[in-house]
Amino acid sequence: MTGFGGLFSSDMAIDLGTANTLVYVKGRGVILNEPSVVAFHVKDGRKQVLAVGEDAKLMLGRTPGSIEAIRPMREGVIADFDVAEEMIKYFIRKVHKRTTFTKPKIIVCVPHGATPVEKRAIRQSVLSAGARRAGLIAEPIAAAIGAGMPITDPTGSMVVDIGGGTTEVAVLSLGDIVYARSVRVGGDRMDEAIINYLRRQQNLLIGEATAERIKTSIGTARMPDDGRGACMQIRGRDLLNGVPKEIEINQAQVAEALAEPVQQICEAVMTALEATPPDLAADIVDRGVMLTGGGALLGELDLALREQTGLGISVADESLNCVALGTGKALEYEKQLRHVIDYDS
Repeated sequence: MTGFGGLFSSDMAIDLGTANTLVYVKGRGVILNEPSVVAFHVKDGRKQVLAVGEDAKLMLGRTPGSIEAIRPMREGVIADFDVAEEMIKYFIRKVHKRTTFTKPKIIVCVPHGATPVEKRAIRQSVLSAGARRAGLIAEPIAAAIGAGMPITDPTGSMVVDIGGGTTEVAVLSLGDIVYARSVRVGGDRMDEAIINYLRRQQNLLIGEATAERIKTSIGTARMPDDGRGACMQIRGRDLLNGVPKEIEINQAQVAEALAEPVQQICEAVMTALEATPPDLAADIVDRGVMLTGGGALLGELDLALREQTGLGISVADESLNCVALGTGKALEYEKQLRHVIDYDS
């Protein structure tokens, strides 16, 4: 009967990210990955949701005055409660096409640096969206489990999870966090750096979507060997005479634009290494550091970190899905991992 129950299980794990939300359903894996964006219009002082996820993302920066498209998550925590709740509700409904009689148990990951108030807000939003119980798991632990690191062993493992809003650096041993640090730099900060660089150097104003496209297409953390690298055409508004114009941008310029956020990530890793107990630091020298999260896909970031730290740096296989897979595993193997799930704060 348990197998049969598992078939209709509605329990899920949610990686509520600043940029994307991923939903993992028990027994089925990650079945939803959509941008954390909600579009709504205000009518009689109330927000009416028009689109969520993929459809809403297309509206970002392109909405008329009556419609607003926002990202309810900022730096890994909820910035707009009502909208976040609507978004969670929408994703839960989308995953369960049929109406289920049971309310699902949901585990959500939170940044390690989240305050008790922020944690309570996330828990409250998930419960209001229709969960039976809401558990929280620290993002670095979820990322390490998802990357397949042996976190329950009595040896040190270091994981660097670079998300949209935050980068979490953590040293784990015996299934828990020995040291963790959360810095508010991630994919969003990289996009901002590209926008600011082009404004300063080229007098060109571009939107977030264009900045993200530059980052994912030719983004790199190191100067190309030939001093130029690959190029791409981008369009924006000329700040000097206000008309749209097209220019070419190369990898060397992008590397220069991203130098500061990359440096901040390197510094966070170095600070974590300095604060790690010596025996665990020795384990990290043996095993190296694992990069997870969407930011880990930035070109040559592993090489840039290797040059700074002198350690072996590897990027997880499914770095984008690591946190969702790890949160999902915590749901599947709840008995073994119960000490890392917090059901009551």
